[in-house]
Parts: sequence; structure tokens; C-alpha cells
Amino acid sequence: MYLTAEQKKDFFKEYGKSEFDSGSPEGQIALFSFRIKHLTEHLKINKKDLATEHSLTKLVGKRRQLLDYLKEKEINRYRAITKKLKLRR
Repeated sequence: MYLTAEQKKDFFKEYGKSEFDSGSPEGQIALFSFRIKHLTEHLKINKKDLATEHSLTKLVGKRRQLLDYLKEKEINRYRAITKKLKLRR
């Protein structure tokens, strides 16, 4: 698989509170962003892969929901993660 358990721990350590805190919105947003980037590159090569396109759409929606949640609850954390991941609205 393209993402190992060690890489996931690194994501959660860098963006979340600790490497074992996989439930934090920041860690999940970072993980979704990596997966979105990976699927986008896959779709550039395989344009007719509709299953991947569907998965990509669902991931973008999940990330958007988490970003909206974080924006509503704690705007400073939202601004920090969008700046760190270079996301734009």
C-alpha cells in the first residue's frame, strides 16, 4: 500500500497532538490531504477510473466537513492547519 503505519504515525505526530492521537481533526485533515493528492495524481494518468473518482469526491467532502467543524469550533486551529497544509477556501 502507498501509506504505511509509520507514515500515518508521522502525520499524526506532525499535525496532531501525538502520534497515537488519530482522532484529532488536524491529523485527519492532513491524512485526507495526502490521500487526495495521491488519488489526484492517479486520476491524471487514469482518466476513466470512475471508482477512484468517486472515492476522491467522498474524501474531499469528508475533509471539507472536518475543516468546517474546526472553523466553527476553534478558528485559530483552523487557520493553523490551513496555513501548514497550504489549503485555501
